[in-house]
Formats: sequence, C-alpha cells, structure tokens
Amino acid sequence: MSNLSVLVVCLGNICRSPIGEAVLKHVAKERGIDLTVDSAGTSNYHIGEDPDDRSVAICRKFGVPIKHAARQVQADDFRRFTHILAADEANLRNLNRVRPRDATAEVRLWGAYLDNEPIADPYYGGMKDFEEVYHQCVKLSNAFLDEVVGKSTQTVE
Repeated sequence: MSNLSVLVVCLGNICRSPIGEAVLKHVAKERGIDLTVDSAGTSNYHIGEDPDDRSVAICRKFGVPIKHAARQVQADDFRRFTHILAADEANLRNLNRVRPRDATAEVRLWGAYLDNEPIADPYYGGMKDFEEVYHQCVKLSNAFLDEVVGKSTQTVE
C-alpha cells in the first residue's frame, strides 16, 4: 500500500499518542513498511510541549526513538492522513464530533484492530502504567499493520 499515513490521537498528546507514534514508526521500519506517522491531542492542554518524561524514558528503555512537540488535531488532519487512530472511546467521540464533512481519513479506535480495548491514560500513574501503554502500542501496531498492509512473519516484539 502506498502513501499510508497515520495520526495517533489521545487527549493531551504527551503520553499515549507520542508513545504510539514512536512505536508504530519503529514497528513499521522493522517490518520494512514505508509509513508516515504523527500524533496529536484532541485538547489544547499541552501544545508545543515535549512528551512526558516517562513516555520518553519508556521508549528509550526499549530502544525506540521518540521526538515530538504536542499539537492539537486540526481539520486538515482528516484529509492529510489515511488513518486516524484514537487511544480511547472519549477521544474517538471527540474526533467524530470535529470531523469535517470532506474528511477522507478512516477514523477508528486503535484497539479495533486487535481487541477493542482502549489505551488507558497513564498520566496519573507510574512507570508500570507507561510500560503497559508501550507494550499495548507494540501489539496494536502489529495488528494495525497486519490488517492494513498484510500479515508479516516479522512481527516485532
């Protein structure tokens, strides 16, 4: 599939979605898939901020590069990306509420590609919660790529 592009979305764009962006980029690269990935938040709480230190730490622990400045979802994102993946149902509802009529992106709960489970917000938790988000993002990345691109014998752990 050519020109595959994904926007990973959570609330503030400092915890779940930057981890998801970094992990999906990493998994796609490891599987040899050309993919554009970005992330954004449905809120404007943290615009311009780096990812939460714990998000950075967990990605570093597993050798996954992470670099992002938080931003809010824009109307153009619904035309610029082929897929918009929401971390949970609340963000999915917010995305569908602001979705422009001429949107071309497929907007889904990321978990819909695997088990329909949301990615729990680790913000008020500890490193264990961030590590759970990381591992969930690895599973979701592989499940998303399996469905959209095709099964791979190179599933990344």
